[in-house]
Amino acid sequence: MKRYLILLLLTFQGLMAQVQFEARVSKNTLGLNERLRIDFIMNVDGDNFDQPAFEGFKLVAGPSQQISQSWVNGRSSFQKIYSYILQPEKKGTVIIKQAAIEYNGQVYKTSPIKVTVTNAVAQERDPNDPRQQGGGGSGNELLQLVAEVSKTTPYVNEPITVVYKLYFNEIGVTGFREIAKPKYNDFWNQNIDITRLVMEEGSYQGQRCHYVILKKAILYPQKSGRLTIEPFSLDIGVQLPTNRRDMFGQMIIAEDNKVVTTGARTISVRPLPESGKPEGFTGAVGNFSFKVTPSRTTLKSGEGLDLLVSASGTGNMKLFTLPKPVVPNALEMYDPVHDEKVTTSLSGMSGKISDKYTIIPQYKGKYAIKPMTFSYFDLSTGSYKTITSPEIMVDVLDGPTLAEANPSTAAKNVITKTEQFKYIKPKTTLTAIVKDDFYGSDLYYALLFFPFAIIPIIILVKKKKEAIDSDVTGNRIRMNNKLAKKYLSQAKKQLNNKEAFYIALEKAMHNFLKAKLHIETSEMSKDNIQELLLSRNSNPETVQNFINLTENCEIARYAPASSASIQQDYDKAVLIISELEKQIV
Repeated sequence: MKRYLILLLLTFQGLMAQVQFEARVSKNTLGLNERLRIDFIMNVDGDNFDQPAFEGFKLVAGPSQQISQSWVNGRSSFQKIYSYILQPEKKGTVIIKQAAIEYNGQVYKTSPIKVTVTNAVAQERDPNDPRQQGGGGSGNELLQLVAEVSKTTPYVNEPITVVYKLYFNEIGVTGFREIAKPKYNDFWNQNIDITRLVMEEGSYQGQRCHYVILKKAILYPQKSGRLTIEPFSLDIGVQLPTNRRDMFGQMIIAEDNKVVTTGARTISVRPLPESGKPEGFTGAVGNFSFKVTPSRTTLKSGEGLDLLVSASGTGNMKLFTLPKPVVPNALEMYDPVHDEKVTTSLSGMSGKISDKYTIIPQYKGKYAIKPMTFSYFDLSTGSYKTITSPEIMVDVLDGPTLAEANPSTAAKNVITKTEQFKYIKPKTTLTAIVKDDFYGSDLYYALLFFPFAIIPIIILVKKKKEAIDSDVTGNRIRMNNKLAKKYLSQAKKQLNNKEAFYIALEKAMHNFLKAKLHIETSEMSKDNIQELLLSRNSNPETVQNFINLTENCEIARYAPASSASIQQDYDKAVLIISELEKQIV
């Protein structure tokens, strides 16, 4: 009786127990390159678990399920956990939405969880982490994104360069995706185009490795103080060597994704010195020459001149203004036309900027355009320099004088009878207008009959196209021949890139077989290829060389190879394809 009473009490206690279903995260704030673990924990065996969409995250692993049940001091406890590993895809505040289960006809949901994703953070290499060490590689694997800054203590408007390099060693890189672009707040900036990525040899912290330059930028700080270059982050697809080998003894390569970042870089910008700063200084920094050039200095009444004010050299060409000329009231000056012929490279901006003013005199006489001054800060000497242009004299030969126009406003506006028709030409020359009618002309008849003339050509072209389109087998052969030549040509271009070379070489040989034997990829077994080639009167030695080279392409992609052996394989492929071309009937 006592036993039944205990069982009854335990059953009643289980029925009265409160259902608990909650979500827990490993951290609420993480960097863009870190991973997050989230556990959905329930104290009952719920059904129909519905996971959230994990918007803003990439699912790296999961779900993994754990179930535990225990009896302690006559009390039963149950726990089921669904676990996931997530990788953030963007910065900011991300909400992990509710998960749901069903239990005894009721739906239970977790509370939403707010996670803050910051800039990528520096991470120490963990020797026990197989994702960092390639699951048993040599231990020398390297994957590092670095922002190399040419100068960390520039003056305001002094150019600095930022070069982003990806260093790697003993890791295959299959591709990358930008997840955080660098931002240059308080910098004038321009990216320098990179036409193609080139792998080069170098060293990182004393370790020999390869690197690729991904991005270049030229920056001009616009204010003094501590300015920050925000991080550049990439999600990189990698191939990591492992300790496992396949049935052929080849090392198994594990594919994974890693997030790398440059981290934030701080630039301490120095202000330009106040001591010795010239009056009218507009912010030019660099090394310049300055000129003021008139198009002419002797004018007649009604004529004008162009005054070109220009600065050329190297420096922040687009970030300062040129001085404005001061002219007498007798000269009417119009707003300038600005022109820039500036190129930007890693060394900074260089070229020429100019303002062209149109000046029209109002009265007869000689007028002086005052000298103009242009000041700039010379980085090489750390001092200000000023260039002064010479005075320009403008001589207006005719027209009313300023003295004649000044006695009174009425007198200035009076036009005498003798001057009333002074600028009207008394004679003119008339030219007869000859107009040919379009209707009935040669062009009219040519355009009229042209559509009828091209109808036979259209019919012939259409029939030719239909014949080509209906020849399915011929089209496939031509396409495979074209692909074989394309990949063989591509392999030749990749002689210095082992993996890309053998991929292209293998594709070239496969497409050659498709064209010559009229077979599909699914039929390309070793025995089938050998049988088909021999049946087409191919030399057995040449057939065996073809098969050996095909098998070698896959092995050589992961095995060490010298440039000499790669060149030998290319020459061998050309020779074999040439021989089979002659032998296959």
